[in-house]
Parts: sequence; structure tokens; C-alpha cells
Amino acid sequence: MSTVHIHTTVNGDPVDFLSEPHTSLLNVLRDKLDLTGSKEGCGSGDCGACSVMLDGELVCSCLVLAPEAEGRRIETIEGMAQEGQLHPLQQKFLDLGALQCGFCTPGFLVAAKALLERNPDPTEEETRYWLAGNLCRCTGYDKIIRAVMDTAAEMRQERVSA
Repeated sequence: MSTVHIHTTVNGDPVDFLSEPHTSLLNVLRDKLDLTGSKEGCGSGDCGACSVMLDGELVCSCLVLAPEAEGRRIETIEGMAQEGQLHPLQQKFLDLGALQCGFCTPGFLVAAKALLERNPDPTEEETRYWLAGNLCRCTGYDKIIRAVMDTAAEMRQERVSA
């Protein structure tokens, strides 16, 4: 098969790469662009470890073919911190110990950020429903949910104060 030239934007930066038509976006991110935060946990879109944003929509990058990224905007866990400052979700996950081995954490963070951008005041039920596509084999989910809920509350306070 012949390679395809793809031009896209990753974490705000224009990116060009060559890819086989059947290669997943996850493999390109990890193997060609050295963005290794997204993980392959299942390869079938069931675990959420490879979650990224594609044109503002949460997707499992293991299910997206690299050529589908042509002309589109991709956001990964590597783009979450800004100017050396952790995103409030990242900081809260650290503060509350909402991770253990860390394998699933990037996917949870990307998904949680997508939730809070869509709904800055989610209920616990909405948060659990939104994150249901992300699996963790180490934690009991409670600290993850608490971290998202606490971050949402703190971010709302910042908006009110500003």
C-alpha cells in the first residue's frame, strides 16, 4: 500500500506526516509524533486509554484511521498543560491521588476535560456516565470522580471571581 501525506494540527501546532492508509491515529501519535501519553489498552475502543479530542469531539484514537485526521484538529494529553502549568484537572488528580499505575490516567484526563468544557457543572451521575467509556483496573473510580467534581467546582469559582 502507498503512504498518504497528512496535514493536521496537534495540540495547536501544524503537523505533517506520512502514514499507511490502514494505520490508526493512535499509532501515528505514538510512533511517528512521539506523543506517547495516549495508550493502547484494548485496540477496540472499549477502554478509553487512547482518548483524544478530534475537532472538539472525544474519540478513541485506536478507532480512527490516520488519514481521517487530514485537516483536522487533534488535542492529546500532552497539550493539556499550558506554559508549564498543569491543567486544574491534572493538578487535582495528583492532589487526590486519583491514579495508581497511571496507564489509564491520560484517557481519563482528556475525557474529563471534554466533559467540563461541555458541562462546567456536572452532577456525580453525569460525571460517572461520561467517564463510563474509560476503564481503570487499579483504582475504585471514587478518587477520579471526586477529582473531576472538585475541579469543576473550583473552575466555576474562578469564573465567578474573574
